[in-house]
Amino acid sequence: MITKSIPNLFTIGNLFLGVLSIILAFNDRADGAALLVIIAMLLDGLDGRVARALNVQSEFGKELDSLSDVISFGVAPAFIMYQAAFSTDVSEALAWIVTAIFPICGALRLARFNVIEGIPGYFIGLPIPAAGGVLATLALFSQDLNVYLLLLATLALSFLMVSSIKYPNFKKLGLPRAAVWAVPLVVAAAIFLAFLFPRAIPRVILGLLLLYAIWGLKKNVDTLVSRRRKKRSRDENPRSKHSA
Repeated sequence: MITKSIPNLFTIGNLFLGVLSIILAFNDRADGAALLVIIAMLLDGLDGRVARALNVQSEFGKELDSLSDVISFGVAPAFIMYQAAFSTDVSEALAWIVTAIFPICGALRLARFNVIEGIPGYFIGLPIPAAGGVLATLALFSQDLNVYLLLLATLALSFLMVSSIKYPNFKKLGLPRAAVWAVPLVVAAAIFLAFLFPRAIPRVILGLLLLYAIWGLKKNVDTLVSRRRKKRSRDENPRSKHSA
């Protein structure tokens, strides 16, 4: 019974950090709020791997994970961005609408993931932890970026979550059962580094997540271009044979 509960403890930790990040955001502490979202991403990546390593996957854990992700990577990053940039620099109506769209698209993304069988090795649409991580860390640079660029980035991330673009899921990078004991040490080390380098860590995470988001978009464009070339080649071949 205790073994079955271990992955859920990581998920609850993820949810707890998501709620705390919302509280920090409304107390004008965007830096701390974004760091909590980043740590929540780590816990979210570990809960499933720990469950598979211990062979204790369950529908309850899957649903709890989705509900936690809506808070930690949908609602929390949206509020962080709202407090950091949207609440003062754009009209209320626009700020409220764009802020609401992000977690709504995140919820739609998670609902689709839960009911539709995906492609092995891939996610369909940008995963909400990646989208939320990008949005939360982007909010840290709100003073350096134009607010309308941030609005567009929020809408773009929302679209990518509900799109049909394929993203690798890295689930093959599992966690050996013998290494489960080291997971708390990894989490503790990550928390220590995050608060030791509160500006550097978000920059690194933002760069990695942006590469991931753009990679999936580029891969999709390359596939579309390749298909069009093949179709054009098939259309031209019969014509050349007819003329010969």
